[in-house]
This record gives sequence, structure tokens and C-alpha cells, in this order.
Amino acid sequence: MKGVELIRHHLEWVTDEQAEKLTQFVEIFLRTNEQINLVSRKDTEHIWTRHILHSLSIAKAVKFMDGMDVADVGTGGGLPGIPLAILFPNVQFTLIDSIGKKIKCVNEMIEELGLENAKGLCTRMESVDQKFDFVVSRAVKSLPVMHGWLKGKIKQGSSGEVPNGLVYIKGGDFQQELDEIGCRYRYWYLDEWFDDPFFETKKIVWINLSS
Repeated sequence: MKGVELIRHHLEWVTDEQAEKLTQFVEIFLRTNEQINLVSRKDTEHIWTRHILHSLSIAKAVKFMDGMDVADVGTGGGLPGIPLAILFPNVQFTLIDSIGKKIKCVNEMIEELGLENAKGLCTRMESVDQKFDFVVSRAVKSLPVMHGWLKGKIKQGSSGEVPNGLVYIKGGDFQQELDEIGCRYRYWYLDEWFDDPFFETKKIVWINLSS
């Protein structure tokens, strides 16, 4: 199973329009990746599994509610923020990275896709003067470092089944990091959803960091 069929198999509620937009994003992303290294070149043949499905695993764990503000910290080439923005058109996504050339590409891809609910921001998270309902990320730093960055950046409250907080995709054993920050958390194991060997050690962890 390849391409958008893989996504629709695991996320049955994806619409035809969203599926088309995800396909368009992959085409733009691969074209952009030839000019600037957003992901490893050897990974491009696995982009649907290792980057799109990996990013959208967040949508299996958390259903963002209309009107929410979500930050993608360390977005790099727009992952997981752009695929999530496609699936949640009534949620505002701010894609944050300190590398200017990557954010330039992110904003160009957002513009080409016509996404009105996403924007790239070239800065460091600790410098952002805004609070978000959720922060998402794909393991850009250790959890204690993220914890420091996100102090005062997450709104109090619980609009959905999962309370506001950090939703982090991370591999390996990071229990010691969770113990160090001492916050309430919850795991989802990606190999329970996806049978590709890539997901064997991958988890999503929600962490209660609301201020």
C-alpha cells in the first residue's frame, strides 16, 4: 500500500479534497527537497510512511477542535505542521523553526497549497509571545529542554478528549526524561497502529504542560 491510500487506510475520515492536497504537498515537498535538504535524500522514497503517516499519527491520538491554535516546534520542512493543517482546516497552525531558509521554503509551500490556516515563523520557541492550545513536534530536542522552552506557552483548559499540552513523536526509551520533568503524561505506541518496521520503537507522548 503506497501514497495517499496508506493514509486513508489508517485515517478513514480523510476527505477526497484532503487526500488530493496531501498528494500535492508531497509533490511540492519532493521538488523543494531537490533544492534544499529538508529531509534525507535516502528517505524520500519512504516519504509517505516515514514523514506523512508519521506526522499524521498525531491525528489518531488527538483530534484538534475548531478554533484551536497549534504550534509545530522545530518544523524543519513543515512536518508535522503542514499535513496536520491539511487535515484540520479550522485550526490555526504556526510552524516555528530558527533556520531561515527552511521557514522560507515552508511559507512558499503553504502559499502554493493555498493553506489559509498555516504560517511559518522564523524564530526560537522561547522567543514566541503567544500561548497555544497544543504544541506538536517530532523529537527535535530532549523533553527537559522542550519543557523549558514551553513554560508559559500553553493555554490552560481541555476542549477535547485530550487536555491541552505537548504532543511529541519520539523513538526509543525516554522514560528518564519524563521522570525528570515530573509532569502528567500519556503514551500511544505507533506499532499498535502501523505494521511497518519503521514504527516499532516510535511513540506519541502527550505531556501536561499547561500553565
